[in-house]
Amino acid sequence: MNIMDFNVKKLAADAGTFLSRAVQFTEEKLGQAEKTELDAHLENLLSKAECTKIWTEKIMKQTEVLLQPNPNARIEEFVYEKLDRKAPSRVNNPELLGQYMIDAGTEFGPGTAYGNALIKCGETQKRIGTADRELIQTSALNFLTPLRNFIEGDYKTIAKERKLLQNKRLDLDAAKTRLKKAKAAETRSSQLNSARLEGDNIMIWAEEVTKSEQELRITQSEFDRQAEITRLLLEGISSTHAHHLRCLNDFVEAQMTYYAQCYQYMLDLQKQLGSFPSNYLSNNNQTSGTPLPSTLSNVVGSSAMASTSGLVITSASSVSDLKESSGSRKARVLYDYDAANSTELSLLADEVITVFSVIGMDSDWLMGERGNQKGRVPITYLELLN
Repeated sequence: MNIMDFNVKKLAADAGTFLSRAVQFTEEKLGQAEKTELDAHLENLLSKAECTKIWTEKIMKQTEVLLQPNPNARIEEFVYEKLDRKAPSRVNNPELLGQYMIDAGTEFGPGTAYGNALIKCGETQKRIGTADRELIQTSALNFLTPLRNFIEGDYKTIAKERKLLQNKRLDLDAAKTRLKKAKAAETRSSQLNSARLEGDNIMIWAEEVTKSEQELRITQSEFDRQAEITRLLLEGISSTHAHHLRCLNDFVEAQMTYYAQCYQYMLDLQKQLGSFPSNYLSNNNQTSGTPLPSTLSNVVGSSAMASTSGLVITSASSVSDLKESSGSRKARVLYDYDAANSTELSLLADEVITVFSVIGMDSDWLMGERGNQKGRVPITYLELLN
């Protein structure tokens, strides 16, 4: 029975407090009551926290879109995360494309130039898919998770304490209003000079003033305490920014690693594909049924085929003449080439170098010379000049 009485009294007190806050809030909006303003430093901290929350949410959501463009996949991952279960592994787009290329190359025949090239491209695409998966995992762990922890953890605590501060501020202003009304009523009662009842009224209002002053002291103390708690939490936003900066550096490093891997994979693929253009043209001749002149059987790339006057085409006969002679020729570089090891010479597109043949060298390579630098260069990257 006592517990029930206590619960009823507590419920009534809570209802009275809620009503008092609602009245104070309404009167403030209507301009009928004064409002205690927070100090400028606290207002700046609140604004900084709100700004941090808004932009953190935007950055987090857009990063998720960047890493996983498929909205259905993002929803699925979100559901599994809320269920505290691991999402099933799925093949990503580069891996799927790579598998299709490998299957197509196998179907066309690994012995054909096109089939071989498809298989090589497919393997590279699958490696890019693996790198993409590693980027997503690293970014989620080192970048997205800290941002999400701030939104769902630290900022929720700040918002809770901020709401509590707002309630304490309403209680304080309501107490100020009640004290102001009690003093006004006491003053009016003291101005009445007649009946005994009037004297009783003076005593009643004096007691009301004393009670209101005590209530004001309590609410002022509670407001100051809550303002200090909120201020301490908000000052932690600077530490949050420093932490997010470290996470941003981790994200940039993960992206740098990913793009460097992709660049290296494609560079290696370009070298592999550049080692058999003559086979590529031979394969096209077999399938298209349109024979090319013998002088064009070793033309490098489609750009060489489509060239106009002024371009000297590297033909099989010119390469053979160079290999059989002991002399050297000038050659223009068609594409950039990065040396794979110390025996090769790196090339820049459009530069002119000296090339010559060495006995026993592979048929796809010549020896290149640029000043004091010397090394093997692939024939497919060169255009021999007269």
